[in-house]
Amino acid sequence: MWEQIRDNQTRSALLVVTMGMLLLMLGALLGYTLLGDWGFGLFIALLIWIIMTLVAYFQGDSILLSLANAKKIGPDDLPRLYNVVEEMKIACGLEKMPDIYLIDDPALNAFATGRDKNKTSVAVTSGLMERLNRDELQGVIGHEMSHIKNRDVLLMALCGVLLGTIVILAWYGSRFMLFGGMGGTRRSSGSGGGAAQLIIIVVAIVLMILAPIMAQLIYYAISRKREYLADASSALYTRYPEGLASALEKIAASTEPLKSANKATAPMYIMNPFRKQGRAAEDLTSTHPPISERIRILRGMAGQYSLDYYDKAFGSVHKGGGNVIPASAMAGAAALAPAAEAKSAAPAEGMPALTERRRETTDALWKLNDYRPVTCECGMKFKIPPDYTEDTFQCPRCGRTNSLS
Repeated sequence: MWEQIRDNQTRSALLVVTMGMLLLMLGALLGYTLLGDWGFGLFIALLIWIIMTLVAYFQGDSILLSLANAKKIGPDDLPRLYNVVEEMKIACGLEKMPDIYLIDDPALNAFATGRDKNKTSVAVTSGLMERLNRDELQGVIGHEMSHIKNRDVLLMALCGVLLGTIVILAWYGSRFMLFGGMGGTRRSSGSGGGAAQLIIIVVAIVLMILAPIMAQLIYYAISRKREYLADASSALYTRYPEGLASALEKIAASTEPLKSANKATAPMYIMNPFRKQGRAAEDLTSTHPPISERIRILRGMAGQYSLDYYDKAFGSVHKGGGNVIPASAMAGAAALAPAAEAKSAAPAEGMPALTERRRETTDALWKLNDYRPVTCECGMKFKIPPDYTEDTFQCPRCGRTNSLS
C-alpha cells in the first residue's frame, strides 16, 4: 500500500506545483498588463502563494470545518458515531483519535481534513447519521480514515486554497482590466511596442479565463485518483465491502443539496455535493469517479475484502484498463484475503431503526445548539431554545407553569 500512496503523493505534488505555476504566471501577466511591471506582479503572486499556503497548512482544516458549519462533538453526544470512528482508527493504525464534527444538514455526505496524523478531523452530516445503519456508517468512516492515513487531507486543503487564490486573482484582474484602463501598458503605447503589448494583453485575458478552469480540472484530477484507493482501504478496514457500497447507493439516491459546500471544497466530500439528481447524471461529473462504477467495483469483490480482490474487481469493471493497487501491496495483503463470511447482506430496515437514529441525531443537534432539556411533572419533555428569555413556560399538555430558573 505504501508504494501506491507514495506514487499518488508524488503525482499530486507535481499537480500542486503546476497550480502554483499557473498562479505565478497569472500574477506576472496581470502585473505587466495593469502596471507595466512583470517583476512586481510576479512578486505579489509569489507573496500571495506563500501566505495562502501557510494559512492552508496551519489553519486550513479549521477554515474548512467553519465553512461547513461543523460543530465538534464528544463521546456522549453521538456514541454510535464515536465508537465507529474509534474502531476505524484502530483498524487503520492511527495513533491519535481524530476530532469528530457534526454538520446540521439533511444531505448525506462526509469529509475528513487535517494537517498531520496528530491533528485530523472527520465531519459527517446529520442526514448521514439518520439514514445509514452501523455497517454503512463504518464503510463511510473507513473511507474518510483512509484519506487521513494516506495523507490526502493536507494536500486537498492546499489545493483548495490555491484554487481559491487563482479564482480571486483572475476575477479581480479581469475587473481591473475592464474598468481600470490597462494601467502601465497604455502609458507606454507610444514606444513602438504596441503590437507586442496587445498580444500580451490578449494572452493575459485568455489566461484569466482559462487559469481557474485548468486549476479546477487539476483539483478534480487529484480527488478522482484518490477515491479508488480510499474505497479499497475502507473494504480492508471494515472487512465488509457491501457496507460502503450500500452507503454510496443511499447517498447517490438522496436529493438534498449540501448547503454549506462550495466548488473549492466539493472534492473533499465522499460524494460530489453538486451532483444532479439520479445516478446517470452523477456519472458525468468530474469531481469524483462515477458512483455506479465505485459501487460495482465494491460489489464485484464477491464478499472478499483484500486489496487483491478490489484490484481484480476494478480490472473487471474497467475491462483491462489497468490496476489501481500495485503488485507489491497486493503481495503483502494476500494473506488477509479469506472469504468474508461473517456478515451477509443486511435486511431491509424498518421504521423503528430509522426513528431511533433520527431521535439520536436530533438530540445531539439540540445539545450542540445549547437547547435546555426540561421535563414537566406530567412527563412531557421539552427542548428550550437558547434565545428564550422568559423565566417560565406553560406545558401545553397539562397547563402547568414550569420554572426555568
